[in-house]
Amino acid sequence: MTVDDLPIREDLRGQSPYGAPQLDVAVRLNTNENSYPLPDEVTEAIGKALQAELRDLNRYPDRDAVALRTDLADYLGHGLTTAHLWAANGSNEVQQQLLQTFAGPGRTALGFGPSYSMHPLLAQGTGTRWIGALRDPDFGLTPAAAREQLARHDPDLVFLCSPNNPTGTALDPEVITAVLASARGMVVVDEAYAEFARAGTPSALGLIAGHPRLVVTRTMSKAFGFAGGRLGYFAAHPAVVEAVQLVRLPYHLSSLTQAAARAALAHRDVLLATVEAIKEQRDRIVVTLRSRGFRVADSDANFVLFAVSPGEASGDQKTAWQRLLDRGVLIRDVGLPGWLRVTAGTPSETDAFLEAVTSEALR
Repeated sequence: MTVDDLPIREDLRGQSPYGAPQLDVAVRLNTNENSYPLPDEVTEAIGKALQAELRDLNRYPDRDAVALRTDLADYLGHGLTTAHLWAANGSNEVQQQLLQTFAGPGRTALGFGPSYSMHPLLAQGTGTRWIGALRDPDFGLTPAAAREQLARHDPDLVFLCSPNNPTGTALDPEVITAVLASARGMVVVDEAYAEFARAGTPSALGLIAGHPRLVVTRTMSKAFGFAGGRLGYFAAHPAVVEAVQLVRLPYHLSSLTQAAARAALAHRDVLLATVEAIKEQRDRIVVTLRSRGFRVADSDANFVLFAVSPGEASGDQKTAWQRLLDRGVLIRDVGLPGWLRVTAGTPSETDAFLEAVTSEALR
């Protein structure tokens, strides 16, 4: 028997689950993880926090995660309070809850691609019709282009991604304000990589006070190096937080997850110390590839998108991906013809990637 022999929903037939290859290779730079392991003082603090929870595992956790949300509000600043924050198991669950609440059957969600490939999958999973608008050929998005797409499709929910995945580009703030002024429904700005943005890049968090339909989603997976901890969150008007609680599963965040995340937040200065080191490697990748004639997208994230054929956005990215894998370097084929994405890792990982990437090696 196969999956298609089961009585699954018709719109799921023939679909493939989301997932990057999980391969045992020397250099893994395909999932935008933080390559730096947690420092000893942080692991010890998390261990103590978890130990303190173990005896009470017979009890349900705080289903509203109030203490964690308070710590997240303190981290974000911008005048945000506990009532403005909501947390779940990764930003994917946060975004799924937003779609369950504000979209769903009979409603639409719109995004500007190429962008995060989970957004349309989350839409499909919640019965939301997905509208795939496009960025310009250089992966940019102008206020006028955004307004035109909103006027044409009138979506119930809009996804914006800044810095954008997989291109790495941060949005012009005027694009966000244009969308907020034009959108009838909710506007979700995915800021999973915000901590890696270049100095002076504004966050949409500063717009929340004046826009009750704006939601900014974040994650601890990237800059905090907490991918295994699975903690995502959003900031929005308190009414949005109340609305999302209508669809959240009871006790969706375990006591252990909440305790570990709070311990990590308490040591954020130590954890975020790796951000600058990662940004240095990102910029090094950009400069080096461009010096070799490769076309490279500007990046405000912890990854770089580059064309596999020097001087142009063409070439077989699948062949190039395999040839890098054969050299022990795993990066990501995001399905964008002629382009590949590499995570900025440690200096030694960057060395290995740059040694493997030459025009001759990718042919």
